[in-house]
Amino acid sequence: MASRHIPLDAAVIMSTVLEGILYGTIWTFTYKRRVRDINWPIAVVATLLLVLSTAHIVVNIIYLEDGLVKYRNTFPGGPQAFFAYTPQATFLAKSAIYILQTLVGDGVVIYRCYVVWQSIWVIIIPCIMWCGVAGCSVCMVYFFSQASISEIENFFTSKLGHWVAAFLSSTLATNLLSTGLLAYRIWTIERSVSTFRTTKGRVPILRMLMDAAILYSAALCSSLISFALSNDGLFVIADVVISLLTPVIENL
Repeated sequence: MASRHIPLDAAVIMSTVLEGILYGTIWTFTYKRRVRDINWPIAVVATLLLVLSTAHIVVNIIYLEDGLVKYRNTFPGGPQAFFAYTPQATFLAKSAIYILQTLVGDGVVIYRCYVVWQSIWVIIIPCIMWCGVAGCSVCMVYFFSQASISEIENFFTSKLGHWVAAFLSSTLATNLLSTGLLAYRIWTIERSVSTFRTTKGRVPILRMLMDAAILYSAALCSSLISFALSNDGLFVIADVVISLLTPVIENL
């Protein structure tokens, strides 16, 4: 069996606890925003992400309870085997929710890129890459649902792992390209406007954008590193990313 380092049952407990803690930060970000400061289109998207985050943490709790309590003594191999079995309905459900959040988040960045550039040509490549992320995600969930025991035991070296790596790599590349185009456009606009200012000002919008993008990209990079090390910390980070998406999108 491929090296996993963190026991799967411990990884699921850790991910659920961390997701619950970070989920509270979403309400903190929302509560501190004044009504007149709200960007309503982004608020709608943030609300959708909040609903998906809520659904994900509920499914995660059910998943945890099933593995540690309900099927603890009846599932062959115990909790470890239960959490490793990807065709589980709850695992597929939480994976689908994670994918939906990722697609919505990447779509928002591409939309923002279009808004600041006001050109459809600029976002053609990001849109193609977004479609690639969607394709990888569909294949990933499909192979999760059809996984054999041998593929599950060798998760990181089987086609299951290959699709996970493809999904993470494609969404990271899409996010970096879209954010880079967005940041570059804002920087050039700020630089041209600054020539008419009597005092040199800071670029708070650009800094806020880069902080949010770095936070999200760092989480995705951590997922890829965990995958490269065949470490089940990958699943912990995936659940953390779920809770990070809403405050990140609110700051884009």
